Amino acid sequence: MDTGESSGLAKSAAVKLSEMGEKTKQFGNKMKAPDHQRRIILVIVCVALLLDNMLYMVIVPIIPDYLADLELEQAEHVHLVLHQNYSINSTMSSAQAKNNRDNLDVQIGVLFASKAILQLLVNPLSGTFIDRVGYDIPLLIGLTVMFFSTCIFAFAENYATLFFARSLQGLGSAFADTSGIAMIADKYTEESERSKALGIALAFISFGSLVAPPFGGILYEFAGKRVPFIVLAVVCLIDGILLLTVIKPFSNRTRDNMPVGTPIYKLMIDPYIAVVAGALTVCNIPLAFLEPTIANWMESTMHSSKWEMGLCWLPAFFPHVLGVYMTVKLAAKYPNLQWFYGALGMVIIGASSCTIPACKTFGQLIAPLCGICFGIALVDTALLPTLAFLVDVRHVSVYGSVYALADISYSVAYAMGPIVAGNIVHNYGFVQLNLGMGLVNVLYAPALLLLRNVCQMKPSYSERENLLVNDDEPEGLFDTMQMEERRGKKKGYSSAGDCLPVVVDENGGFDPFRAQTHASVDESSGPQYS
Repeated sequence: MDTGESSGLAKSAAVKLSEMGEKTKQFGNKMKAPDHQRRIILVIVCVALLLDNMLYMVIVPIIPDYLADLELEQAEHVHLVLHQNYSINSTMSSAQAKNNRDNLDVQIGVLFASKAILQLLVNPLSGTFIDRVGYDIPLLIGLTVMFFSTCIFAFAENYATLFFARSLQGLGSAFADTSGIAMIADKYTEESERSKALGIALAFISFGSLVAPPFGGILYEFAGKRVPFIVLAVVCLIDGILLLTVIKPFSNRTRDNMPVGTPIYKLMIDPYIAVVAGALTVCNIPLAFLEPTIANWMESTMHSSKWEMGLCWLPAFFPHVLGVYMTVKLAAKYPNLQWFYGALGMVIIGASSCTIPACKTFGQLIAPLCGICFGIALVDTALLPTLAFLVDVRHVSVYGSVYALADISYSVAYAMGPIVAGNIVHNYGFVQLNLGMGLVNVLYAPALLLLRNVCQMKPSYSERENLLVNDDEPEGLFDTMQMEERRGKKKGYSSAGDCLPVVVDENGGFDPFRAQTHASVDESSGPQYS
């Protein structure tokens, strides 16, 4: 009887193990499906962007107070050693305190800017590297560097170590941000899907930037300096493990048969790409310049409390997400008006910047800050997919260098912000700073008119037909499958409404009549873009 029961239990266990194995196999096959792979990649990239921007902004409430404590400890030590006469010490205290505060402001500004400066220097190299090796390995490199920089932040006890950790984060961001955005553009080839995926990524960037200051301030207040950075380091480690498990960057060599990307210097002289890059820089200047200056202005004009200064940007997260959502929906319905969404966003940013100095209370200040973030959402969500589209139709569909150029555009604004903004406020005033930023945005908006005919462009012959390196014919089954897969991806772009192929007349201008007559002929030679 016992033998029969034991054999029955063994059979049931074997059946359950078999069912578990079958379910595991089905789950593995499901995860290998292209749609699920794209979603997992989107999650990994969004978490990486969230971490990078949280680490960038989490130090805002922590570092000034922490550096002030370090400065105070050093000053007390010097006083104990060198000053035995307390009357002399008291006469020197006011001047010395002013010098210490000025020195502390310079240290904070340089520390904040060091990340963007190094990112600005490394991006041209990282973009070329991404074009050569693909997107997954650079993303892993970026996450690894960010993990170590976060750990160094947690245990740093002097300014030099903090500066090294901040600069190291810029190195990691140059790889993680660029490769992540480029990977999304590569995986989502249909324009409406690409806009939606990049919009989700931008929402994570905004969430990380706006939530990190209160997150860091609360944990720093109740748990100490190390805890916020340890939490971020753990999340970064989990994201890296997920990348290694799902994407398997060292075993995926599909980049071997992909085209060679356009060098970054050629992309920089493309007038359309240059206009987009300039718009990305100009629209982010208000945010980059206000972050290091608005707290002191609020304290001096509104007598704001610490929590008001820490939470002034948090409500702006919601209009930013609203702007991303609206732009994605409008771009899907009216794809030929991407330039208009970007121009409208820059006008909103300019108007909001000009109204900030007129605010007298914390509640009044929230409205223009929300307007700035709403406008930035319009510009970023409209123009980031446009960069990928311009590369598709004017160059080669490899996105590392073009999104390195976009990252350079952001880095220019955030490298100048902590250093230049303080000098402008000191020499000219906070009102003049905001009026200048608003005027620059409004004046730049008409430049986006250059992009109004972008939807009429069609890909070049080499991009449509020669999908393998060196224009070789496919050799073997693998190359043939890669070429067919690439062609299938390109067909995903065909969502053109009333866009026509570009036909150039004898004077070098666009000829709509000849474009209309050649539309049917061009349809057979390649996919039409919108």
